[in-house]
Amino acid sequence: MAEKTKHPVHENLKENIAYIREELGVDKSFDVIQLDVEYAGRDMALFLVDGFVKDDIMLYIMQLLAKLEPGALEVDTLKKLVKTYIPYVEVETTNDLDKVVDMVLAGPTALAVDGLTEVILIDARTYPVRGPQEPDTERVVRGARDGFVETLVFNTSLTRRRIRDRTLRMEYLQVGRRSQTDVVICYIEDIADPEMVEKVKKSISKIDTDGLPMAEKTIEEFISGQHWNPFPTVRYTERPDTAATHLYEGHVCIIVDGSPSVLITPTTFWHHLQHAEEYRNKPLVGAYLRMVRFLAVWSSLFLLPLWYLFAVKPELLPKSMSFIGPNDPGEISLFLQFFLIEIGIDVLRMAAIHTPTSLATALGLVAALMIGQVAVEVGLLTNEVILYLAIAAIGTFATPSYEMSLANRLVRIFLLIMTAAFQLYGFLIGIVLFIIFLARMKSFGVPYLWPFIPFNPRAFRDVLIRSPIPLKNRRPRILKPQDPDR
Repeated sequence: MAEKTKHPVHENLKENIAYIREELGVDKSFDVIQLDVEYAGRDMALFLVDGFVKDDIMLYIMQLLAKLEPGALEVDTLKKLVKTYIPYVEVETTNDLDKVVDMVLAGPTALAVDGLTEVILIDARTYPVRGPQEPDTERVVRGARDGFVETLVFNTSLTRRRIRDRTLRMEYLQVGRRSQTDVVICYIEDIADPEMVEKVKKSISKIDTDGLPMAEKTIEEFISGQHWNPFPTVRYTERPDTAATHLYEGHVCIIVDGSPSVLITPTTFWHHLQHAEEYRNKPLVGAYLRMVRFLAVWSSLFLLPLWYLFAVKPELLPKSMSFIGPNDPGEISLFLQFFLIEIGIDVLRMAAIHTPTSLATALGLVAALMIGQVAVEVGLLTNEVILYLAIAAIGTFATPSYEMSLANRLVRIFLLIMTAAFQLYGFLIGIVLFIIFLARMKSFGVPYLWPFIPFNPRAFRDVLIRSPIPLKNRRPRILKPQDPDR
């Protein structure tokens, strides 16, 4: 049974105008505009938000309506306006004044006509938008230079440009009681698992909040359900080609208006360690780049705790590796040195984000002097601590996923604390707890460590080695694709 409209459109134009003016705050906001016009002897009113409307389109429509003779709209007024006298692609009608208000705030123009019980909505909107430039966090040497922007329609167009599949679906939702933020669920109907698509839809439809001030990040926190888990259960991308690749595998993408990042669901731990650069080179080169990246990531996780363990328990080292360890322990404990420099690196990173580009070089020089030679000379840090922390920091920056790199940093600190507290047993127990924690995680029902746990040899080969594209003729089984063959 259809829900009854709370505020239906009246035949009396003045009643409609009074309600819309009150809800939009026409007298209180300078950018909300009401135009009282008369065409073909009929009183009409236009409601729009200045800056959201294409002026040339609206001017053209108004010029055509101004040429109508008196009496031209006496019969079938609504039909003539929509079908004949408003020559635009996106025109619809509604009998709900609440929807009229929401649509005007979203950008379309509302045309209320005296004597009609429906309002005409003309979607001639435009938004301030930057060009689709290559994203800073996902640069490649060779490849496309376009990236997602903050406008929803642009992002859907960039995706459709790469996927001309007739079953590509873009399902539209609005989230947020007050913000009414536009959200699109994107998937290929013939490939994606229907249960997965439905699960994503339900997760988003259950979101009950005033608005989405942080756009896709707010969506992620609502749908992931693991609020205190530092590891990302969705993947962010600003590259249309990366989103298209995942859609062809059977993933579901979530596009949020106002954000240049698209969410990819579900994802595993290994998705966050892959980069488009690996597939822009020959398979052997791509495999080498992936191995180097994995080595860097593992170094960022385990190198510092392992070196600390050998420094405090040198008897664990064979004689041939006895050089590992601090020659001069310094004035303060190694653990405190690591803790201070970890905090220092994070402070430096935050300072770099907030520093204007023109001052970035100066910041780098100051940081190099403070954390480098001077800290060693005064005995605050040792050379070995700076060396191994630098290697771990490089591994952190080499992690393709920014969210994964931050989570790995917390794991590194955890392992360091466990090693400092319980030495060898603490290091081993910390690693076991880390693996168990990841093994118990799931992203929309998909095991986070798949294909390592549960083990799938074919898929795990593709994770470790960048396989040639002609050999990757099967979609990931864990996604339950309707069409398993590529």
